[in-house]
Amino acid sequence: MLKSELLKILMQVSSGSLSPDEALKGIVQRPFVEAAHGLNLDTHRGLRTGVSEVVFGPGKSLAQLCGAVKALSEGKKPVMVTKIEQGSGLDLQKRFPEGKYWDIPGVFLLNKDIDLAHPWPALGRTLIVSAGGADLPVALEALATCLFFNLDAGLVSDVGVAGLHRLFPHLEALSQAEIVIVVAGMEGALPSVIAGLCDKPVIAVPTSIGYGTSFSGITPLLAMLTSCAPGIAVVNIDNGFGAACFAVKLMGD
Repeated sequence: MLKSELLKILMQVSSGSLSPDEALKGIVQRPFVEAAHGLNLDTHRGLRTGVSEVVFGPGKSLAQLCGAVKALSEGKKPVMVTKIEQGSGLDLQKRFPEGKYWDIPGVFLLNKDIDLAHPWPALGRTLIVSAGGADLPVALEALATCLFFNLDAGLVSDVGVAGLHRLFPHLEALSQAEIVIVVAGMEGALPSVIAGLCDKPVIAVPTSIGYGTSFSGITPLLAMLTSCAPGIAVVNIDNGFGAACFAVKLMGD
């Protein structure tokens, strides 16, 4: 349950369209649901934190994934599964045919109409910028998460420092955005460039893409942490979801 859902219930009580007893049934539920296969799903996380529980795919069996999706989607609530392998994603889509599996970001969505197909919107209050095409899975995970939590978001892809002139047509979009999420692997330079070009807070996401001395994302992570450009916050390697959730909390309801 999100705060917006609780507010809707309270407004219905205030208007007389919903009785207090009916509202109580909608509000007072256990703060978690015991699902099958050892899962305890946090149904009140959205109410407490503004970010409802999302299912992290890796390490979970198909039975666990199906149980989590079934329990969280009760009452047609939206559900998101992240970083899910193609086999499990396609299996989920078969089990829940009204849902949609997106291969590149490894995201499964149910009861939420989100289109991640190209072309992506190039403008948004939250603007995601991807340095390379190989960083796109993490950038699309960030876009999917923003849209899942109802943020106005856009995505600009493949504008890294090896061809920085590709970024210039998007400077106006950067100036209109309120938060910029910058996703980069290799040497991780793009967040510093963008933080030096615009007055928006930058959330930097290092990716595990790169040659040997990128050390599976350690090099861009350290580069982003040691940036000389002010106004950058850094999340963990490949954590597009975490960057988007930070943006959700910054932007508020």
